Amino acid sequence: MVVSAKTSKKNLQEEDKPAPEAKRVPPGTLFSGSSSQVVYRQHFTPASCHLQFLTCGAFELSPSTGSREFRFPSEESLLFMWHGSATVKVGGKSYALSHYDTLYVPSGASFSMQNQSAEGADVVHCSAPAAKEHPVFHSRFADFSGKEERIRRLKGRDVYMMFDVSEGAEKLVAGYTFFQPHHRSWPPHNHTDQEEVYFFLKGRGSMEVYESEEHMSFVKEVREGDMVTIPMLNYHPVFTQDSPLDFIWCIAGERYWVGDKNKAFMSGSSSPITT
Repeated sequence: MVVSAKTSKKNLQEEDKPAPEAKRVPPGTLFSGSSSQVVYRQHFTPASCHLQFLTCGAFELSPSTGSREFRFPSEESLLFMWHGSATVKVGGKSYALSHYDTLYVPSGASFSMQNQSAEGADVVHCSAPAAKEHPVFHSRFADFSGKEERIRRLKGRDVYMMFDVSEGAEKLVAGYTFFQPHHRSWPPHNHTDQEEVYFFLKGRGSMEVYESEEHMSFVKEVREGDMVTIPMLNYHPVFTQDSPLDFIWCIAGERYWVGDKNKAFMSGSSSPITT
């Protein structure tokens, strides 16, 4: 049998070709019943706590994990970086959140989160209904804590305006209050057009929520991870004990902070204040 050079070359080329790779079937992955990657825990809705607007929850991100996209239709949101750090992506742009940073997410916008560190991360989430879309706003605590125009200094406590009325939003205003030991909120105040939640981040203290001093409906000890809802027209003083106390305050309703609207609050007037 005579094999031409042309035929021999063709056969050699075919022999040199690698064998087709077998299709790889991906393996399964085991997640034990106790394992979790990203968890959202809803703490309350308006209907569950005599509010009109506010919903609150918290995201728990395991180390080196990312989330799917979350979306809260017709609600604007604020994210507060409590423990650890995370990257939040909104509208194709990424925002790196460090300790006590906050991020405003516009009404109806989708967002996802990623925790790239070896430690777990916790992000507090508050939302309220909103019909209009406003810009994303990232407030970095490392920057804001050095700006006196963002700080309201009261006796025994400092208030940090992390999301103020100068930022675009429909109902939300928020910040942090850092109490020194052995102090209380004074004077007592309530709101005719705002509801509020306090989310306690660090320390230990006590809190009252009441319509009048004759009807003390709520007197509780509070510590890290606790939250207290404040329906409209309730006074809501805080008391610290032997340690400092840090908490988020998040307002939904008319957009102002009590001390900016009523200067008697800043001066420590002895009379209760209604705004």
